[in-house]
Amino acid sequence: MDIEIAARQLQALGNTTRLQIYRTLVRAGHGGLPVAQVQARVDLPASTLSHHLKTLIQQGLLRQERRGTTLICHAEYPAMTALLGFLGDECCADEGCAVPLPEQQAE
Repeated sequence: MDIEIAARQLQALGNTTRLQIYRTLVRAGHGGLPVAQVQARVDLPASTLSHHLKTLIQQGLLRQERRGTTLICHAEYPAMTALLGFLGDECCADEGCAVPLPEQQAE
C-alpha cells in the first residue's frame, strides 16, 4: 500500500464520527446498511452523515450502491485489510524479531 493512501485513510478514520460510521458498517457485514439505518444507529442529521460518508467513500473505505430508491452503504473490506496489513506487516522488521500476529501464534 502506498503511504499517501494509508495516510489519507487514517486521517479519515481519525475523526470520531467517521470512525463510528465506519465501525457500524464493518459490523453490518457484507450486506451493508441502508443510509437511513446508518443514520439511526449513529444519530446524525442527514446532511452531516452525507458529508462524512462522502469522505470515507473518497478514501476508498466505503462504497454505496443503489437498490431501487434505497442507497446501501458497504465497508470496503479489502481496503480495511490492506490498511491493517500496512500497519502490521513490518512489525519489528528492523529488529529482526518478526513478532507473529495473534492469529499466527495459534498455529
